Amino acid sequence: MTLRARKTIGSLRVSPLALGGNVFGWTADETSSFAVLDAYAEAGGNFIDTADAYSVWVEGHAGGESESIIGTWMAARGNRSDMVIATKVGAHPRLKGLSAATITEAVEASLARLRTDYVDLYYTHVDDESVPVAEFLTALDGLVTSGKVREIGASNISPSRLREALAFSETERISRYAAVQPHYNLVVRDLYEGGLDRIAARHGLAVIPYFALAKGFLTGKYLPGEQVDSARGGHAARYLGTPRGRRVLETLHAVAAAHHVQPAAVALAWLAAQPTVTAPLASARAPEQLGQLLDFSDITLSQGELDALTAASD
Repeated sequence: MTLRARKTIGSLRVSPLALGGNVFGWTADETSSFAVLDAYAEAGGNFIDTADAYSVWVEGHAGGESESIIGTWMAARGNRSDMVIATKVGAHPRLKGLSAATITEAVEASLARLRTDYVDLYYTHVDDESVPVAEFLTALDGLVTSGKVREIGASNISPSRLREALAFSETERISRYAAVQPHYNLVVRDLYEGGLDRIAARHGLAVIPYFALAKGFLTGKYLPGEQVDSARGGHAARYLGTPRGRRVLETLHAVAAAHHVQPAAVALAWLAAQPTVTAPLASARAPEQLGQLLDFSDITLSQGELDALTAASD
């Protein structure tokens, strides 16, 4: 169970599993979050994903709770230079959209919470089509030029806007997106495979899929008639109601049994084996959950197993 191999995102070198920070300050308190972060770093992981909007959906939260926990953890461990930190702009209710002014204000707030003077990878969290690509890319380029951001990426963006953004960066010779973060997993494939995959391949973009485990469904713990104590249970369990979801789950369990791992590890291994994927993104509330995810780095799926999983999800 090691994540010491490294993949490339522009100038960054990252572990093959990105650790999602969306649960930090939500379903994982600071103590639990520190335990997960420590276990991830001990396994060789260095790529941590968060956003200024995490976890604004919780009553009484203002957003930024995840960034604050990660920042406090790095300060306590003295390991900032060892970590690759990705955060995002554009989805926080108070700093919504991608205007230049919003980006400028949001990055300063994120830097303060993270207790750092630079962000390694800064994503536009949700595309804002009311803002021209020229405006937000010029603002992001300014952050790169000033040293506050090392690389930029896009999450939740359409193929047409991604093409437009890449073309603008090339024409103007400014910072361009180095990564995309799409919603992509064994039961949700069309959002990425509908065009973003071809753009990523053509331009050499790193791909960091979120909801890699389909909000927990692909962990295999959601079964017909089973009640699971999870804040995401309602979302994950809906996949059980489809023939496709049941096919995927059955195949996942069969492949996992053959490798003596949990289904989550197989789901991550399938993603990692896709030609354009750099590092799947997954979260864990406790070190025990993280351990089940780390197993993916120790297994190699045969072509037959990959084909069976793909066919089950078609």
